[in-house]
Amino acid sequence: MTTVLVVGACLGKSALVTGQADELAWLDAYREPASRIIGAAMADTFAWHRLAELSDSFGPRLSGSPQLEGAIRWAVDEMLADGLENVHLEPVMVPHWVRGQERARIVRPAKQELVMLGLGGSIATPPGGLEAETIVVGSFDELETRADEVSGKIVVYNVPFTTYPQTVRYRTTGASRAARHGAMASLVRSVGPRGARTPHTGAMTYTETDPQIPAAAITVEDSELLQRMQDRGTPAWVRLEMEAHMLPDAESANVIGEIRGREWPEEVVVVGGHIDSWDVGTGSTDDGGGSIVTWDALRILQQLNLRPRRTLRVVLWTNEENGFRGATAYRDRYAEELANHVMMLESDSGVFRPRGFGFTGNPRARKTVEAIGSLLRGIDAHRIGPSGGGADIGPSVRAANIPSMSLDVDGSNYFAIHHTPADTMDKIDPTDVARNVAAVAVMAYVVAEMPERLGR
Repeated sequence: MTTVLVVGACLGKSALVTGQADELAWLDAYREPASRIIGAAMADTFAWHRLAELSDSFGPRLSGSPQLEGAIRWAVDEMLADGLENVHLEPVMVPHWVRGQERARIVRPAKQELVMLGLGGSIATPPGGLEAETIVVGSFDELETRADEVSGKIVVYNVPFTTYPQTVRYRTTGASRAARHGAMASLVRSVGPRGARTPHTGAMTYTETDPQIPAAAITVEDSELLQRMQDRGTPAWVRLEMEAHMLPDAESANVIGEIRGREWPEEVVVVGGHIDSWDVGTGSTDDGGGSIVTWDALRILQQLNLRPRRTLRVVLWTNEENGFRGATAYRDRYAEELANHVMMLESDSGVFRPRGFGFTGNPRARKTVEAIGSLLRGIDAHRIGPSGGGADIGPSVRAANIPSMSLDVDGSNYFAIHHTPADTMDKIDPTDVARNVAAVAVMAYVVAEMPERLGR
């Protein structure tokens, strides 16, 4: 009896392996092209050098700035030089916020500078600045509990970083919630882990009903300084000076390049990142890297003469950081064609060592994507996570229920430099960039080349 059971178990295992092999037989046609793609991507550091050129030549690229528009024109010229097809600009009007001069410092009990960055969208202080006592709170609940102490003061949100979605709300809505109780200004502890006294900027919004007050980010170290002073019963008085202001909307554009499909050109696989950045650092990680690796995926395929059945389109979106105008403009422009978008993939979490992709789609599509991911096991970028998407592809994905993916990388250091002056090229490894190019190129090519549409 024991012998029979063992033999039966072995046969069952063999049958299972055979069944799995049969299920994946369709993948064999893509093993050789995938190997060529990976080899070409890993053969040099072209993508890293192109990212360095973008970062070094144009620097920070905030919406409305000459630097962003120069980078957009450069990208068009370079895509044409790469031999991509249908290269063009799709105009978008974007918000134009200007930081101006700014400064924050403790004026009593003793003078010392605070390291700060105004938040995108903030208004200015009155001419000459404003000066007030600080009140430090650790949550919105504490703000409400101490609401009767807020009037005429500067509210400081000293909220430790947990996750970005949980912590960023203090940056985006903290000013209006403080203003509701009579605050003169709002300072938020930078949304990121403890760093080297580096401030993190980012977008904030005002409500329609609450007064508008100036808002800025200060460093983790300075937030804790103000906390300690309050805890000792000697809260700091801070002088805040900000010249921030909005100008009329400015002209900008999404950048488009394609490899046209040889059989079903009307069906489209989209990859991309956003070419704008904040006005500090050089936006190398957020999101110059995502723009370059998705673009370079098409360059590699063009170089290898791999033209898939469906069209591959790279989009460099404008105005992700403070308005999402590029994302919504794309959705609206292609509203009648979104049903033919087979998949959309975004890279906006840095281009550190890739682990795989996040994916959102039906179970059949997930099974297919997991199989394609196995082609990337050699560069350790084969994992398929539970969800994928992004801010720029989001409006289109939601409008037409399009399968969506996001490049998944080792982001352990991402939020240490996110939206800071430290977002520069020296944080990015050339080999990691090449691996990301390989991963995006293999995934996008196979999805665009398969006889069956993803998920059907």
